[in-house]
Amino acid sequence: IMTDADVDGAHISALLMTFFYTQMKPLVDAGHLYLAVPPLYRLSQAGKSLYAIDEKEKEVLLQEGFKSKAKIEVGRFKGLGEMNPQQLKETTMAPNARKLIQVVLPKNDIGTTSDLIDRLMGKNPEMRFKFITENAQFVNELDL
Repeated sequence: IMTDADVDGAHISALLMTFFYTQMKPLVDAGHLYLAVPPLYRLSQAGKSLYAIDEKEKEVLLQEGFKSKAKIEVGRFKGLGEMNPQQLKETTMAPNARKLIQVVLPKNDIGTTSDLIDRLMGKNPEMRFKFITENAQFVNELDL
């Protein structure tokens, strides 16, 4: 699964993982479902480009990734569509450079994943609301 490196992309990934779990569970059980991790930032200086997947990695690369003290250009991708095909190939698709997250189900999962998916992705919004209010750490700050 390859989606944008933002919250909307994470939501789309969650929907797709739900689809694969409910419709193609043997594929997930066999460990054949992966999430691609595209970069969020491109850092450039004097023809050299480095890519960071998040703010933390960007800060490390700004400190350690370039030898010169010249200005470093920092660009933020708004989505995969902003990357040219060569950048996408080099960062997210090339086997030697890409970062993948394997989707793994908990061992001895006796219905807990199915139950969680039903509560969060099912047709009953009250179950979703209850889960969020019981588990979200920031729930007191929301105007519910």
